[in-house]
Amino acid sequence: MNEPKKARAIGVNHVALEVGDIDEALEFYGGFLEFELRSRSDNAVFIDLGDQFINFSRGRRQAPDDDRHFGLVVDDRQLVADALETMGVKLLPGPFMDFLDPWGNRIEIIDYTGIQFTKAPYVLKGMGLEGLGKTGEAIAELTEKGMAPD
Repeated sequence: MNEPKKARAIGVNHVALEVGDIDEALEFYGGFLEFELRSRSDNAVFIDLGDQFINFSRGRRQAPDDDRHFGLVVDDRQLVADALETMGVKLLPGPFMDFLDPWGNRIEIIDYTGIQFTKAPYVLKGMGLEGLGKTGEAIAELTEKGMAPD
């Protein structure tokens, strides 16, 4: 018997994070990220990340996250590290740049240049990041999968 055809996962459009207060979330995340506000209501706000977005929804009730986390890709990881230090945000122990936001959401900061994740050139251009490249290791990973940039 043949297995039924399945859809292929091709990416993540958005992430929804629960926060205690919408204005405080915009202030906190705005302390280390540049972003465009997509839309807002009394209970939610959406910020653009190029062709993706984050939705902050009011109403966090669970305990802080331990292993569950959101990996946020940035153009300059050091700028985030510097901003978090200025803000008094403590990094969590371990090999990655992880921290908890004020509501217990665990965030990992990842540098775009060193990972497989890629944006289309026209998206990078629209974000003002057209010169952003990849490390040799990241290109090797993409090449191995037949997905290296031209």
